[in-house]
Amino acid sequence: MKNTVILLLIIMLSTASTFSQSIEDIDYISPAHENMIAIKKNNQWAFINTEGDLVINFRTDLVSTNTEDGNYPMFNSKRCLIKTTKNGITYFGYIDKLGNTIIEPQFLNATTFKDGKAIVLKLQKEIVGRNDILEKNVVYHKYFEVVITPDGKNILYINPDGTNVSVDKDFLRTPPEINSKRISNTLYAIKGKNNKWTLTQIEN
Repeated sequence: MKNTVILLLIIMLSTASTFSQSIEDIDYISPAHENMIAIKKNNQWAFINTEGDLVINFRTDLVSTNTEDGNYPMFNSKRCLIKTTKNGITYFGYIDKLGNTIIEPQFLNATTFKDGKAIVLKLQKEIVGRNDILEKNVVYHKYFEVVITPDGKNILYINPDGTNVSVDKDFLRTPPEINSKRISNTLYAIKGKNNKWTLTQIEN
């Protein structure tokens, strides 16, 4: 009898816990993408699954994607964009469906994944000399538009010559523009300095 009472109490507590997991005062609820739904509350975003379970708690680093249904964070290829600020400069990376950081924020700009590919602005530092008086290396930075996989592997350098950039918060007040776009799974369009487009094919 005692064991039966204990079992009933456990069931009751478990049931109460299930029905108490409600989230109130939500400002925005997105459509589902890969069974993940973005919800906004007090200028923070979180993710629930299609069963209503809170999978990723509210946080401030999730990046919204512009869609026909509105602007909200979304998962594609099991990845979602995040951002962080270092020395006044914004860097972008990606998390998985558990909220774990898979690709550390390192890109000056980045797109949402689509069919396993994303375009990022990858920063590279080069040492070109040495200032013996100041005892400092002379460095300059470039960024490259790169197509990557969900694991961060580089597939294609869209602009192999790169773009010179000053890594300074006064210069990079906003992320640099990505000048290429995905047309299909193997076709990309690249905008030149004359605002004309060039089509480039990549291997699938």
